[in-house]
Amino acid sequence: MNLSPQAPARRLALSLALSLGAALALAGAAHADPKVLAKVDGAAITEDDVNDALLDIGPGLPQKLEGPAREKYLLDYLIDLKLVARKAEADKLDAGADFARRLAYYHDKLAMEAMLTGVAKAATTDEAEHKAYDEAAKAHAPVEEIHARHILLPSEEEAKAALARIKNGEDFAKVATELSKDPAGEGGDLGWFSKDRMVPEFADAAFKLQPGEVSEPVKSQFGWHIIKVEDKRMTTFPPFEQVKDQAARYVAQKAQSDLIASLRQGVKIERFDEEEKPAADAAPAGGATAPADEAKPKTP
Repeated sequence: MNLSPQAPARRLALSLALSLGAALALAGAAHADPKVLAKVDGAAITEDDVNDALLDIGPGLPQKLEGPAREKYLLDYLIDLKLVARKAEADKLDAGADFARRLAYYHDKLAMEAMLTGVAKAATTDEAEHKAYDEAAKAHAPVEEIHARHILLPSEEEAKAALARIKNGEDFAKVATELSKDPAGEGGDLGWFSKDRMVPEFADAAFKLQPGEVSEPVKSQFGWHIIKVEDKRMTTFPPFEQVKDQAARYVAQKAQSDLIASLRQGVKIERFDEEEKPAADAAPAGGATAPADEAKPKTP
């Protein structure tokens, strides 16, 4: 299910904001009067402080560090943090221009995360999620899929010989296991697939067959195939509850993206990281043409 928004503010790290969105939501749910877990010369360290530390350094902690051991580690970290920070302040290490610049960066970063998290939370309503789902479902028409097996052989003669064995009553999967040069799939089983996933010669022949039918030898760039269709079906769009989380992420990302795009409107932004390209390198009047995708053969 594709519910990815077209993000106009691609230069801003929305992924960062999203990855920290849940973290900020957790932080926003802090206790009104958090429990004090330790004091350093009277300066309290609370449960909220531990939660903040978990959000900050938690992803880098060993996975085996869980439960009380993790909480103890975080509390020790915060105690050391306060002690070292106090020493740094005494040594005036927080008074320089570099410190002020980095402090301003983290202030802006936290403010951005708070803003984007609030926007996402406000936008992610049941109505918005259902609307996103309905639009995605409407854009995904049912597609025919087949479940098939095949036998891949290097020559037409070998393919005809394999087909003769099948017509004489031998099990298709057994012959495929013995003869097929395609190592993928037990008994030649290709599973379920749509027509666009296979090379044209193979797909055209396979999708003309009815369940239980076996093809004549079919030549493709990979060799000669004998194909058996096991079953057919039409794909159906997954129910809302199955993709609700994806719909919610889409709605949140789109709201954040729309906000950033609106904030860029009417703002003078000057960039000096790249030299202006010569006119000869400019895109043609009709717009830049995207490079063609690298041609990759589709293998059955």
